[in-house]
Amino acid sequence: MLQTSKKGFYVKMKLLNKTRIHKNQEKKTFCQRYLKWILWFSISFYFFSSFLTTHNKPISRTVLSHHSNPSRALIEESSIKNLDLFKGMKVYIYDLPSKYNKDWLTNERCSTHLFAAEVAFHNALMNSETTTFDPWEADFFFVPVYVSCNFSKVNGFPAIGHARSLISSAIEHISSQLLFWNRSLGSDHVFVASHDFGSCFHTMEDVAIADGVPEFLRNSIILQTFGVNYKHPCQEVENVVIPPYIPPESVRTTLEKSPVDGRRDIFAFFRGKMELHPKNVSGRFYGKQVRTKIWRKYGNDRRFYLRRERFAGYQSEIVRSTFCLCPLGWAPWSPRLVESVALGCVPVIIADGIRLPFPSAVPWADMSLTVAENDVDNHLEKILERVAATNLTTIQKNLRDPEVRKALLFNNPMSEGDATWQVLSALSQKLDRSHKKSMVSTQ
Repeated sequence: MLQTSKKGFYVKMKLLNKTRIHKNQEKKTFCQRYLKWILWFSISFYFFSSFLTTHNKPISRTVLSHHSNPSRALIEESSIKNLDLFKGMKVYIYDLPSKYNKDWLTNERCSTHLFAAEVAFHNALMNSETTTFDPWEADFFFVPVYVSCNFSKVNGFPAIGHARSLISSAIEHISSQLLFWNRSLGSDHVFVASHDFGSCFHTMEDVAIADGVPEFLRNSIILQTFGVNYKHPCQEVENVVIPPYIPPESVRTTLEKSPVDGRRDIFAFFRGKMELHPKNVSGRFYGKQVRTKIWRKYGNDRRFYLRRERFAGYQSEIVRSTFCLCPLGWAPWSPRLVESVALGCVPVIIADGIRLPFPSAVPWADMSLTVAENDVDNHLEKILERVAATNLTTIQKNLRDPEVRKALLFNNPMSEGDATWQVLSALSQKLDRSHKKSMVSTQ
């Protein structure tokens, strides 16, 4: 009986164990299924959230920087607004070998002197949302060749005798690499000529006129500091007049020390070359002798602060001046035009027939004076006195508009309304040259 009972007990316990094991397995299987379901739900929720996040934030763009290797560098998306003003325009920047641009930057003056708009525009354009890396969607093609960075070892002045050959070489390079130059014969290609007589590429007007615009550039668009209101061989090409380069940082530093509406104890100011020595250079007189006349007529007049010597802090003199004389040099334009406007000094423009940059953004007639070259001897003083006694306050008010100052300065990155922005606005008015736009309109 005892053995039978033990055997029955053993069988009963075995059955109970099997039942428990079976229940445990069922419980384990249920837990595994539950965990798998939770895991699947979590993964699905994660990907769904990521999808929503990705499709609700802006996608960063890539832009090219010539300070790095030819490979493209990633930077943050530009914050430029109101791109509708550019009509959806896109600009492609050629990635040229460094001998055309980057190599010249070993000289620090290359990116800071008065001709440096070629560098400043390139830098700002690379940070603009108008830039595209797909040449097929481009309206315009910018060719970044720096021709004003070759400084003479003799006198330190920029020497541009190599400009034509350098640009010609760049055109040969891009036309052999891509089809876009040949497709339009360069009509949708943009260059900068930020020196004396622009696209003629010579510092002496008679030679510049004789040479004219190089044949290989005649179909293109030239951004140039040179511009006049009469027929001239050096503007017989599609062009946009741009301001000479003044570092925005220098203007900001000066205004931090001396506000634009501060005390102005200098009546009329000019610092710079009065004449070239020797005075006669193969029959050419510097500035058509206008500066020499100013020196001789007003050099001893205490109201005229005239200085020949260079002075690194000369902007501190401009911000103290009421009138800033802006006579022509070899060419009609002068960096003083930008500096005087930026620092609130009334520019007195003495350059017959000059065409000024961005007239739609800068109301030159309302914030500057124009004096004929032949009137310097007898009428300059009287004109300044009459303005000082009548409408000087109104002129100064117009001059101190910060938007006017911005329009003449190349910022990096570009900001709405600045010089690069004005150039792009001008290009958007020339979209009839866009091969892309013409192809769309014919479809």
